[in-house]
Amino acid sequence: MAKPTSTASAPLKDELDIVIPTIRNLDFLEMWRPYFQPYHLIIIQDGDPSKTIRVPDGFDYELYNRDDVNRVMGPKANIISFKDSACRCFGFLVSKKKYILTIDDDCFVAEDPSGKEINAMAQHITNMLTPSTPFFFNTLYDPFREGADFVRGYPFSLREGVPTAISHGLWLNIPDYDAPTQLVKPLERNTRYVDAVMTIPKGTLFPMCGMNLCFDRELIGPAMYFGLMGDGQPIGRYDDMWCGWCAKVVCDHLGLGVKTGLPYIWHSKASNPFVNLKKEYKGVFWQEEMIPFFQSVVLPKTCTSPQKCYLELAKQVKEKLGHIDPYFQKLADAMVTWIEVWDELNPPPGTALPNGVSAKM
Repeated sequence: MAKPTSTASAPLKDELDIVIPTIRNLDFLEMWRPYFQPYHLIIIQDGDPSKTIRVPDGFDYELYNRDDVNRVMGPKANIISFKDSACRCFGFLVSKKKYILTIDDDCFVAEDPSGKEINAMAQHITNMLTPSTPFFFNTLYDPFREGADFVRGYPFSLREGVPTAISHGLWLNIPDYDAPTQLVKPLERNTRYVDAVMTIPKGTLFPMCGMNLCFDRELIGPAMYFGLMGDGQPIGRYDDMWCGWCAKVVCDHLGLGVKTGLPYIWHSKASNPFVNLKKEYKGVFWQEEMIPFFQSVVLPKTCTSPQKCYLELAKQVKEKLGHIDPYFQKLADAMVTWIEVWDELNPPPGTALPNGVSAKM
């Protein structure tokens, strides 16, 4: 195990929160202690709020359960998914930091091919603090990495890049497969480590995975809603992908960047493919219309903030996906409510927060 990271050497210590959705004791944090201990954790307990979740000693954290969600959000609490990792969105709402790193509780520190532990936190921060290049593809991938630059023929007018809004990390061991692929490849493991970071080009969607993710809350936070999933909903396991499609459209419109690749984490637990198939079943069909919708979305020039973009997106979801299933009407309404709650819990500096939300976050 690597030596513990000193508080003094922890980059962005006062500007970053770690959000973790969970239903179990967080023993997995012991492996992350050298990297996470200097940072503030926001733990969202899913499931039974009367159950006690154990957090290892020495971590600075706040733990919210369903009762807390109801207390803070009141009648609007139903937009936070129940019995689904999408409950992590509540942590995005109540954080007051510029950056959010979110990770699942079955993810551990991975090793690179040389056997060295991967500091996922440091790599995400590097991704976030270096520009993205979504308007012209650089064949050496990220030109801001050491030993790389813009190749011959890359327009000089585009070399400054744009702010990075999202850093999407990957995983070794258990791949992030859908249920049909899990069923036909039950023993497959991802052993392929690619030492690369790239900007996803403008106009290109991607399947975002929420288990190893970092984003700039100020730039894109209002668009990082994981939707209505899990208990009481007709679909599950599309929460992070829905969020990724929405956020990518907003990033493209606002001139922001999304990076994918490093860092890797070790994904330790394969979920049950038969359970997953039940959750994903409708999504497998619906995505054949959802994807063309997101590929063709055009946001008007009047959408100059992530909130305005997201409200316009909600309007178009209702108009153009509502015919698929009544669920999309309800989802569009939840998207609007999400922005209302975001603005309530993130007022201008000096404004009192509602319902006793901690001011220290």
